Amino acid sequence: MMLRFDHIAISAETLADGVAMVEERLGVSLAGGGQHPHMATHNRLLGLGDLYLEVIAADPAAPRPAWPRWFDLDSFSGPPRLTNWIARCENITAALAASPDGTGIPVALQRGDYRWQMAVPTDGKLPFSGGFPALIQWQGDLHPARALPESGVRLTRLEIARPDAPALRAALAGLLEDSRVVIVEGAASALRASFTTPHGVRVLE
Repeated sequence: MMLRFDHIAISAETLADGVAMVEERLGVSLAGGGQHPHMATHNRLLGLGDLYLEVIAADPAAPRPAWPRWFDLDSFSGPPRLTNWIARCENITAALAASPDGTGIPVALQRGDYRWQMAVPTDGKLPFSGGFPALIQWQGDLHPARALPESGVRLTRLEIARPDAPALRAALAGLLEDSRVVIVEGAASALRASFTTPHGVRVLE
């Protein structure tokens, strides 16, 4: 498999709103995070074992970039919600060649000691309305999931609903195989994540 499940993204109008929603729903505290100067966004994180959860929002302290922000954040409105999932690869050029048109162009980024390349669509909008993952290639050995405190939370299922579910399954075939990622038929695009937590099973949508 060329891709591995890396993390999920909760988009929010403000970082505080997103953090409050996740902490209330899951019953745990977020940690870490920081600024992404190139994208004028900022985030907070939650460790999920081999994965992590990211709450992300436009950073009001940073000037708006001359290019679209990732995860279509420029168009985001409403309450915080699960909008995207991210898969990592060892060779982002090869992964993009095997991915649907519009998955993005590699952009070199950094936050603190972390360095990575991310495939960012030219219009900010990922294929299948975010049903297809954003692609990331981490540089070096550092990875947020390994640095975050143990939360006692684990993602057990990421359900991706799409009207064209067979087409999304075909786009991912041979690229990623993870039993937690399930593609289902749905009248509208939607992501739904289920977790085990110290307080029982919880869901984010």
